[in-house]
Amino acid sequence: MSFTQLGLSEAILRAIADHGYTSPTPIQAQAIPTVLTGNDLLAGAQTGTGKTAGFTLPVLHRLSNNTAVPSNNKSKRPIRALILTPTRELAAQVEESVRIYGKYLPLTSAVMFGGVSINPQIKLLQQGVDILVATPGRLLDHMQQGTVNLDQIEILVLDEADRMLDMGFIRDIRKILAALPKKRQNLLFSATFSDEIKALANGLLNNPATIEVARRNSTVEIIVQKIHPVDRDRKHPMLSHLIKTKQWSQVLVFTRTKHGANKLVEQLARDSIGAIAIHGNKSQTARTKALTEFKNGTLQVLVATDIAARGIDIDQLPHVVNYDLPNVPEDYVHRIGRTGRAGANGEAVSLVCVDEHEMLKNIEKLIKQSLPKEIIPGFEPDPHARAQPIQLRSGNGHHRNPRPPTGGVVKVANSRSAGPRGGSGSKTAKFSPRSNATHRSGGRGK
Repeated sequence: MSFTQLGLSEAILRAIADHGYTSPTPIQAQAIPTVLTGNDLLAGAQTGTGKTAGFTLPVLHRLSNNTAVPSNNKSKRPIRALILTPTRELAAQVEESVRIYGKYLPLTSAVMFGGVSINPQIKLLQQGVDILVATPGRLLDHMQQGTVNLDQIEILVLDEADRMLDMGFIRDIRKILAALPKKRQNLLFSATFSDEIKALANGLLNNPATIEVARRNSTVEIIVQKIHPVDRDRKHPMLSHLIKTKQWSQVLVFTRTKHGANKLVEQLARDSIGAIAIHGNKSQTARTKALTEFKNGTLQVLVATDIAARGIDIDQLPHVVNYDLPNVPEDYVHRIGRTGRAGANGEAVSLVCVDEHEMLKNIEKLIKQSLPKEIIPGFEPDPHARAQPIQLRSGNGHHRNPRPPTGGVVKVANSRSAGPRGGSGSKTAKFSPRSNATHRSGGRGK
């Protein structure tokens, strides 16, 4: 199937072609025609499957085809589509997709999130915006200040709804929903269909079409995974060794804490390896700068906590390293989902010390497979080492109250063609990524 068969306008097809895409991913092929009909939609799709284009493309088409709002009077343009996302980074990337695929359309868009001044956002709203992408907390700030009007919303999108619920946004979402017109199209995208998601969908959606690109608890071969056993005090030397000997030019490294991220950056710098840390204590400007440098290849290593990495979307990211295993097994799945996108090969490496053996067992139980182990010569772990308790502190990228796994993984059918913003591809690996959130960062999603 090609995008020309989905009913999108020539202007949108032209923008898609500009980026070299010809064939939609499975979620795009199913979601786009459904959204174009105007029906509500409940879609099961994790990050990395091309889901963003699955809703941005038809939303752009529907708004551009509706001529009820004059395009020559921006000052009176109401907000007609609202897209809610759980994190700043994801909001920025969704709005970027809106601009990319809508560049030949007479539509305007804006993104708003916390951590930055609210005044430029107010000025954008005053100029007129057709499509607004926002995190719940900052949108509520605007609502409370009377700087945003949601009376004429035609389409509402909840992106990564399961993460928003896990991050504690349900009350914020309900306040926002209460301010929207009752007659509108609703699109809900979630990596899982937990009981909470079903309850939200039942109260939000009206006779929705349901798309789940594969059954839960199933896997697809996308990412090569590997465990390197190592003593806890040898992790940093091992990481430097791997980066240098394997000549990794771009690697995303996950640590368990903010302090651990900062310390690792300093250690890598002493080894002449360029690295920057991103986490909740970093300003939005610093986080954005680091992500930009990492995406364009000028930064070799990006060290991140789980929350800070939400929304990182790089089609060709080749390597992800779990410097520390997460205490919540589902976060492992989300982490490795940063690689193996758009049909590219991906590798996920975990440096595991004796303290983390129980975490590893929980991860393997969740993904229903044993991960292959490879001992690096010169870094053989001490067979007599004893485990020490790991201190887990709130506010560093964990669940404050970790929930048990809510099921398995949403599988995406294999497809050699990669549509906009991702899609699965060659069968070179062993697991399908799934996203799952931890707790809120920055207060109410700001």
